Amino acid sequence: MAIFRRFKAFMPVPEKAHEIAAPPYDVINSDEAREYVKNKPNSFLHVGKPEVDLDPKISTYDKSVYEKGKENLHKLIENGLLFEDESAHIYVYAQTMNGKTQYGLVGCASVEDYWNDIIKKHEKTRKVKEEDRCNHVRVTNAHTGPIFLTYRDTEEINRIVANIVKNPATTDFVAEDGIRHQSWVIKDLELISKIENMLHNVPTFYVADGHHRSAAAAIVGRERQDANPKHQGTEEYNYFLAVLFPASQLYIMDYNRLVKDLNGLTTNEFINKLGDVFEIEESENQFKPNSKGEVGMYLDKKWYKLKFKSNFKNINDPVDSLDVALLQRYVLDLILGIEDPRTDTRIDFVGGIRGLGELERRVDTDGMKVAFSMYATSVDELMAIADAGKIMPPKSTWFEPKLRDGMFVHFLD
Repeated sequence: MAIFRRFKAFMPVPEKAHEIAAPPYDVINSDEAREYVKNKPNSFLHVGKPEVDLDPKISTYDKSVYEKGKENLHKLIENGLLFEDESAHIYVYAQTMNGKTQYGLVGCASVEDYWNDIIKKHEKTRKVKEEDRCNHVRVTNAHTGPIFLTYRDTEEINRIVANIVKNPATTDFVAEDGIRHQSWVIKDLELISKIENMLHNVPTFYVADGHHRSAAAAIVGRERQDANPKHQGTEEYNYFLAVLFPASQLYIMDYNRLVKDLNGLTTNEFINKLGDVFEIEESENQFKPNSKGEVGMYLDKKWYKLKFKSNFKNINDPVDSLDVALLQRYVLDLILGIEDPRTDTRIDFVGGIRGLGELERRVDTDGMKVAFSMYATSVDELMAIADAGKIMPPKSTWFEPKLRDGMFVHFLD
């Protein structure tokens, strides 16, 4: 059964939280981060992407980058911008986007649960990114960004959280992207124990977002275990920072595809080949799929509505039946020659938060030839795939809103 426990968080002083909390390290690149932190000396991006404070010529994987992150983290603490909670608690973190609020419990999940697959994964990790996050944890001695977990929620826990958030929030601000972030400290120790016990009856947690962070936390946790001759299993390195959201509240957006060329085909030849897979019709406007089985396509300044033919719809396998998997197999691979979307430089991915206008822009002015707008994968599909021990195609899910780094920090000792 799953473990989710209290911890002593480092948190921003409430009046400075809006200055400190920052987008997670992996949603903006280094150049964007350097631009973002201009005139933002307190931004947590100085910790999560510390290359912003170093010569751009230095590799983002250089040891000096991680050392700078450690230095910047301790500077926030020394300057009184991050403070340590007086004792271990569980916290509530709420995010409101477009009038919809999701409420997560903030605590620590178990490294052993990760290795024992009580915490289930649905994506492969890339070794270079995994090692990057491992080095960040090793050097800073901290989990500076939470792993986004979900579970099949229970009404009782939802009611408890609903009662807690009736009280004034400890932290409450609206970020520059219009998303509201709030946090509460659960100080009732009996209630914390009740929550921990109820969650212990939950058989499975799922990594929704943060596969590289969770892998890094688990790897470094095992390293600390092996290096400690007096290891007992209760040390902080046995647990990692997580926000646990009920599945019913989550919102997955589409994750769209862009391809640089048509693999030597003319436009007409390409569309003719698509006719073996889809029913095709031109659209006068941008086309965003309304249901599973539909795909939008932007090509030569025209939008098309693509609908998978009936023989592609009766697939029982939870992975193979995904629209992104069908597109990958029958279009990106068989027609466009993209066998491995993880490594092929001819393909790129754009989160749905950027809108269909971004797909048009990339095709019209940024060297891409064709774009595909996808119907979003559902939370139920994600959990079914994880339960089956299978892996989603890369870039299958885009969660919004993103958890802000710097709202909570967990040290490994």
